[in-house]
Amino acid sequence: MTYGAYVKLCPGCKMPNLSHIRREVPSILALAVPIVAGLGASTLLGVTDSVMLAPLGPLPLAAVGITNAVAIILFAAIYGLLSAMSVRVGAAHGAGQKRQIPALLRNGLVLGAIVGTVGMVVMLAAWPLLPWLGQPGEVLAVMFPYWVSIAVMMLPFSVLLVFKATFEAVDRPWLGTGFAFLAVAVNVPLNYALIWGVGPLPMLGLTGAGIASLVAETLALAAAWVFWLRARSMRRLRLRADLSGPVIASVAREGAPSGLMYLAETGAMAVATLMIGTFGAVALAGNQVAMSVGGLLYMAPLGVAGAVAIRVAQERGAGNDAALRRIAWAALALATTWLAASAAVLGLYGRTIAGWITDEPEVVAVAAALFFVFAFSQVMDGVQSTMTGALRGLSDTAFPAWMSMLGYWALGLPLGWVLAHPIGMGPAGVWTGFIVAVGLAALLLVWRFLRQTTLGRLHAASAAEA
Repeated sequence: MTYGAYVKLCPGCKMPNLSHIRREVPSILALAVPIVAGLGASTLLGVTDSVMLAPLGPLPLAAVGITNAVAIILFAAIYGLLSAMSVRVGAAHGAGQKRQIPALLRNGLVLGAIVGTVGMVVMLAAWPLLPWLGQPGEVLAVMFPYWVSIAVMMLPFSVLLVFKATFEAVDRPWLGTGFAFLAVAVNVPLNYALIWGVGPLPMLGLTGAGIASLVAETLALAAAWVFWLRARSMRRLRLRADLSGPVIASVAREGAPSGLMYLAETGAMAVATLMIGTFGAVALAGNQVAMSVGGLLYMAPLGVAGAVAIRVAQERGAGNDAALRRIAWAALALATTWLAASAAVLGLYGRTIAGWITDEPEVVAVAAALFFVFAFSQVMDGVQSTMTGALRGLSDTAFPAWMSMLGYWALGLPLGWVLAHPIGMGPAGVWTGFIVAVGLAALLLVWRFLRQTTLGRLHAASAAEA
């Protein structure tokens, strides 16, 4: 077969030119911006607790820190597992199979309830382990009600996530983001009222913050549910459909590798933090400053990864193979441009930025030293996340999960320890290990995407799905 004939059969296998890639940028941004906003809204619940509890002293803040350190791992795993919903719905939307979408939504809501319940049970079961992990007794004495509230919050969070993923996949991304911000809008005044006691409400302190977060997330879910049942624009999404065990199991199987991947990544970050803690409290504080800023910046490529998964799924469902690679390259350009610019700013002005967060000179010095290395590791992670999203849009989730687990645990953490301790790079060595590991994983994911979007594999996948 000549190259020209090959390209005619598989136009998506030809490397797209720059103008084609540029034309995909608006559609990626149209999805990525509301996804990023929704992710930001979710993180604001924890930020609100920290800010409003700060005047009560170090014990409540420590309790929030311990709770969030565990909860974020479970929330990330839930987010990864349920991300399969946006791909399934996106593919059906792109293929014009409108009647499949309400069936996917109804079964997805059941899956969300199951996953949220499992997450809640796991977090509650972890409570007795905290004393064995050396956590301060005076903190544990005050945090159990808060711990329970955040654990129970996983149930409404998971079900709301299914609504949000569905709205994004049918090109209504701001709708899900609006419900996420509704939770924030409820949480802020309710937090204040229950922490400090306003009017007839008692002063509950830390417990009040937990109750407020749970109530806010539950009310946001209730609003989304009522909107789905009542809004005229939702009529096509609430067509009657039977619940199906095989459909629920199929979505869970597709999303499980992504859930494990996010679990592995957040777990690796926790271990990296413990490794940096071996250099003392100042190093740990500086690392926290770097991670706080870096985590905020990383929401952009995380949103791009979600957007590229949906766009690839939509075009795959429509049979438009020619668009797949240019969507991926457009998303990759957006993510890497953002993170490369961020790395440059952090490298040049890291000390000034760290000074906005803390006035401790030693902590500022450590944070400034970590900023550029940490930011560069995120550039590599941005490539990895974007290509993981592109592969997720092809329903290829197992390979990225393996690459992530091997990259972080088999290479990144051991190499980081060697660079930090025997070689003597200190805390920066931990993140340098991640740069090498994630960079190699990113290259393999690019190779995998190119391989999966070749003629034979695209046609074989279409035949298998048919």
